[in-house]
Amino acid sequence: MKRDEKRYALLLACKDSEYVKKVHGGYFNVFVKAFGEEGERWDLFRVIEGEFPDFEDLQNYDGFIVSGSPHDAYANDFWILRLCDLLQTLFALHKRLLGICFGHQVLCRALGGKVGKACRGWDIGITKLIMVESSFWYKYLQEENQMVPHLPSILECHQDEVWDVPLGAEVIAFSEKTRVEMFAFGDHILGIQGHPEYTKDILYNLIERLVGNDSIQRDYGEDLKSRLEKLEPDRKFWEMICKSFLKG
Repeated sequence: MKRDEKRYALLLACKDSEYVKKVHGGYFNVFVKAFGEEGERWDLFRVIEGEFPDFEDLQNYDGFIVSGSPHDAYANDFWILRLCDLLQTLFALHKRLLGICFGHQVLCRALGGKVGKACRGWDIGITKLIMVESSFWYKYLQEENQMVPHLPSILECHQDEVWDVPLGAEVIAFSEKTRVEMFAFGDHILGIQGHPEYTKDILYNLIERLVGNDSIQRDYGEDLKSRLEKLEPDRKFWEMICKSFLKG
């Protein structure tokens, strides 16, 4: 690896669905397409299957992303506990850590926050977030002359949520349903409850799978898909947020 080459790792906490493999070539490609740039190196670690980076190699990375997952971030599966240990180590090394959905929740847990079932049940579809204007991130974006949508929309699919952020962390966005949609810890930790990496077709397919395994009612699923057709997430805004964070 060239010394000036940026290097990132995706800690994948879910298995590739057949749809995502067929259409996108796997979730790894979805993330790299959304957040990667030419001249960077991206590595994949399927943590759900016990694949973790070597401790000696951690310093060689500029940033890490923890993906979403169908598993509970507060569960005590061995790989989840091992992931929490890794996140604590990366925090101590001051590495940039971006947590998305499950990743947002497990990052919060690893750093001492509280996570559990969502108080208001499933949140699926396109959610409008309310940015905390006094937060570091909002002020940073204003200073960089970046246009912040009044209520930025993001694709979401979760039934768990962050209850309390870790001591020292800052809530930077919330929504009608969820108290902690985004949180930050200093300049190297960022958690996002929604899916900035998703395209709408991935969420459509996920809704179909949730209906198929009886996680949600068919009528509810059809209504969600119908509403999705009329709305668009602010993808460019979220890509800018994530890239700005990961690239420093």
